Amino acid sequence: MGKLVQIKTQATTAVVEDFLNTIADPTKRDDSFKLLSIMMTSTGEKPKMWGTSIIGFGEVRYKSPKTGREVNWFKIGFSPRKANLSLHLVIDINALQDELQMLGKHKTGVGCLYINKLEDVNLSVLEKIIQSAAKNP
Repeated sequence: MGKLVQIKTQATTAVVEDFLNTIADPTKRDDSFKLLSIMMTSTGEKPKMWGTSIIGFGEVRYKSPKTGREVNWFKIGFSPRKANLSLHLVIDINALQDELQMLGKHKTGVGCLYINKLEDVNLSVLEKIIQSAAKNP
């Protein structure tokens, strides 16, 4: 087992809904509340704020395959960034190529899925992706 490293982004006691209500763009705010609902249903977990702008569900000890360092992190989450909605799925996103081809307009990163707005994607495919990530140990 690797050494647990303390990182800057930690779970806080801030109220998720209060944070989402500060989003000025009405589409991004509405999309964020929809994602909140989907992730709550998929995980069966209550959301927590992580740092000042990430909403996370569940908690796991994540071990970096590259460095071996371990951190406490959320199982899945999202952040309504200025440029897009950033979904942190903490899975190998490339393993979901079939679903991603059916999803619609998006970009991917290491364990992340970036969507400009929910109307750009197939919501039922997105829900399946989120459910797959939520089941990941």
